[in-house]
Amino acid sequence: MKIKIVAVLLILGVAANAQQITCSPADKSLFETKLSDLEQRKASNLGDTIITVGQSFMGTPYVEKTLEIGKTETLVVNFGGLDCTTFVENVLAFSLMLQNQQKDFENFTDNLESVRYRNGNLEGYPSRLHYFTEWIRNNEKKGLVKDITRELGGVELEKPINFMGTHRNLYPFLASDENFEAMLKVEKELAKEKLCYLPQDHIESKEHLIKSGDILALATSIKGLDVTHTGIAIHQPDGRLHLLHASSKNGEVEISELPLADYLKNIKSNIGIIVARPTLLSL
Repeated sequence: MKIKIVAVLLILGVAANAQQITCSPADKSLFETKLSDLEQRKASNLGDTIITVGQSFMGTPYVEKTLEIGKTETLVVNFGGLDCTTFVENVLAFSLMLQNQQKDFENFTDNLESVRYRNGNLEGYPSRLHYFTEWIRNNEKKGLVKDITRELGGVELEKPINFMGTHRNLYPFLASDENFEAMLKVEKELAKEKLCYLPQDHIESKEHLIKSGDILALATSIKGLDVTHTGIAIHQPDGRLHLLHASSKNGEVEISELPLADYLKNIKSNIGIIVARPTLLSL
């Protein structure tokens, strides 16, 4: 499925800090409709808010590489096609709006930039939080999430995270030597951190400690990678923990048919999960 996206220039904050945003008129209209609908659904707590927003995207097509647009990095807003990471980012950006009673599209794009980029600032392709472990750490510094994996019994793993640097040909923006060298520096910093994950065979016994609305990242044994997939935890009527996510296999945002612990057993490279609990303090 191809999503047509039209680039438009919007002004965020003062004129001196103009930011380029890639967004279609259809997505702008969808934003207004979605926000109006979400404002009618009052949630009692943050977890319920995140689940309400996440479920509002159910059925949205899964589309790869929606952020790889044009020749330079822009803030891409695309509600017509989501991958696993952009799904989580859009959910958090809307949840921030609801928590802070924000109304404007500019508020949404500010939130999305804050979540998606290192220290909340879009400063070119390397400033995007490409590796999800860094995404969690950086958003924890912003006060948006808290990594609770260690509290759940997570174990540490020393593993070089350098997939982008060793697979340059898979990333069009890395054709630029400047971007490539910058990403190598990012990976060098990531090498200083240990990966903490909850092993796959411990998940079922700990799932009662994971709340609906928590962000789940699927840790992997694939060389150079930290995470292969992400989504949102959701407890279902069967009493088990499932995954609300943009599924590449089934091609849309959905809730996993199998409980999370069973779902992961079908992924050969999976070693467990990383759990980040949203806090979403005001930015």
